[in-house]
Amino acid sequence: MRLFSKLFILFAPAILTACSGGGNRSTRCDGDTLYLKYATNLTVVRYDGYTTVELADPWNSGKTLHTYILVPTDKPKPHDLPEGTLVSIPLRKAVIATSVHCGLVESLGKKECIGGVCDLQYINLPWVVEQCKQGTIADCGSGLAPTIETIIDLSPDAIFLSPFQNNGGYGKLEDINVPIIETADYMETSALGRAEWMKYYGMLFGAEKEAEEMFQQVESDYLRLKQLAKTSGVRPSMVMDKQTGAVWYVPGGSSTIGRLIADANIEYPYAGDEHSGSLPLPFESVLEKAGDCDIWAFRYSSPSPATYASILSEHHGYSQLKAYQNHEMYGCNTVTSTFYEDTPFHPNLLLRDFIIMAHPDLDSLGTTQYFIKIDH
Repeated sequence: MRLFSKLFILFAPAILTACSGGGNRSTRCDGDTLYLKYATNLTVVRYDGYTTVELADPWNSGKTLHTYILVPTDKPKPHDLPEGTLVSIPLRKAVIATSVHCGLVESLGKKECIGGVCDLQYINLPWVVEQCKQGTIADCGSGLAPTIETIIDLSPDAIFLSPFQNNGGYGKLEDINVPIIETADYMETSALGRAEWMKYYGMLFGAEKEAEEMFQQVESDYLRLKQLAKTSGVRPSMVMDKQTGAVWYVPGGSSTIGRLIADANIEYPYAGDEHSGSLPLPFESVLEKAGDCDIWAFRYSSPSPATYASILSEHHGYSQLKAYQNHEMYGCNTVTSTFYEDTPFHPNLLLRDFIIMAHPDLDSLGTTQYFIKIDH
């Protein structure tokens, strides 16, 4: 009996905390928590008549970025809903500000739910571009400053926007009484963690089963490729991207791409860095730390393919990179490819590219899909 008392005293605070809630968390204990294997910034709990979705604040540990209450439109609305942004599901018409999430919605078989988009010039999805030309999908302007009048006329069920640290809110969009879905998946620190957010987005569009099946396929292929990469007899090094203006942005070691590089069995100079975003560095710093990398893979935006001459015309210092000298340069032209639409939620496709570039001894994977070797 004494032992039981001591154990109760030891664990009671944890039990009470879990049931009483803290901060913006739900105060109920009868929910069914969705099991997530990789996503760390997302908590989904199902209750009778509604589902709560809590987004952890990736910039402030222990705090909540946003809480959503998902209520099915075909069921009576519960009277005891907790605090949070009410979202009626499934969504029938949404404004989506990023090509990433347009691509996901289309791959879930719900492209007809895209009512409006932002930054149309950066979207490479043929169906979306064609529907915008026909006026079926509305062009809502810039993602940083959407056209309010167009959105009001569209009467969407929700607006999908990417949150940023210290962005100061969403201005007038917060006054039109349309739920803002903050797409914070990009702040996950693993490729599969970000991809797993598709389960949540699937719920929003009534494509939960499709999202679950698609994630299982992505996960299975990703883990298979990761194991394959370990069997290679070589482990080359790689530097990513190139200078933009006066700054060279390289993926942080704890970013999804940084960790994906590690999963491809590639040595990355910034692997020890703990940033989950990009690192803004001067050219000289990158040259010193990563100038001897075996492979140089970069993304660029151009109406024509990159060449050694065009790259050198941007910065003469590129000629000092070992990968430039040895003709081991791979470019991904985001104007002509669907890199941004595909790879965030299908990281297995990007992992495959990296393995093909870095491990020629594993010759069973064919040719790269996004990063094309630069013709010298």
